[in-house]
Amino acid sequence: MNRKLDASQLEYIYTALQNKFPDAHCELNFRTPFELLIATILSAQCTDERVNQVTASLFEAANTPEDILALGLSSLEGKIRSLGLFHNKAKSILATSQILVEKYSGIVPESIDLLRKLPGVGRKTANVVVSNAYGIPAIAVDTHVFRVAHRIGLAEGSTAEKVEKELMEQFPREQWSDLHHLLIFLGRRICTARKPNCPACPVASVCKMAKGHEL
Repeated sequence: MNRKLDASQLEYIYTALQNKFPDAHCELNFRTPFELLIATILSAQCTDERVNQVTASLFEAANTPEDILALGLSSLEGKIRSLGLFHNKAKSILATSQILVEKYSGIVPESIDLLRKLPGVGRKTANVVVSNAYGIPAIAVDTHVFRVAHRIGLAEGSTAEKVEKELMEQFPREQWSDLHHLLIFLGRRICTARKPNCPACPVASVCKMAKGHEL
């Protein structure tokens, strides 16, 4: 990276974000690993708030792989129709539920590699599930994490996977999951896509963009 942040700056960023967002957490509502898996699949190109509205009703009717399969494609689509890409998401959720029943006795695996083999599950979704449902350290790079990491100067990678690797190399493993939530909270509440509120940012003093460096 052109302007490598040193250890004291990285520690400052993590601590400052913790102080600013002490309640940073996954904002998708879930009670089980399967509910989180489904909610995360549904969250593609949708807000967590909208997904939570849909899953509140969906999970009352079906919140296990067996229940989802019993719904069938038409009924499942009807319940998630208000979300973007609902047809593709419904097909992925049904196919994933079928595999979970056939191969894993209905249990969501704790392995990122196994999760990524499920239809509709990419690296980000797998990281979200293992981190939040099973307490395994991981950094899920969504649009907020990608944007904020580049702006601050934590990453230069052109893909989510490259950014994930850069963040993992700079921060201790035990901080990965919290860092993921902290960067999302920063991106949603302060460092927004169109108009970042730099004066309100707790890490502006070490931020590449706030200091006027070219992105």
